Amino acid sequence: QVQLVESGGGLVQAGGSLRLSCAASGSIFSINDMGWYRQAPGKQRELVAAITSGGSTNYADSVKGRFTISRDNAKNTVYLQMNSLKPEDTAVYYCAKLTTVGYDYWGQGTQVTVSS
Repeated sequence: QVQLVESGGGLVQAGGSLRLSCAASGSIFSINDMGWYRQAPGKQRELVAAITSGGSTNYADSVKGRFTISRDNAKNTVYLQMNSLKPEDTAVYYCAKLTTVGYDYWGQGTQVTVSS
């Protein structure tokens, strides 16, 4: 059973930064593609960043140049560095283990709130 535990969310002013962490257990982390999703009230969950087992990354257009996903396989942890935050980034952020068609495991989520 894969377990993913997110941390690092909080309240920040527009223009500020946060770093989210996701600690994984229960699988061979280094071979998994990982991603960060977010879901705002009344909106669908969207994939904002992904990183392959080899370290290749992809980002949603809305966060390109502001967010950076990275991973530390020795610590079984994936990170999301979020800079220049905007009020529209407010959402619950979820870490997920990706599959070819989406994801199969995700964490409990961490709230990010950006005030204007």
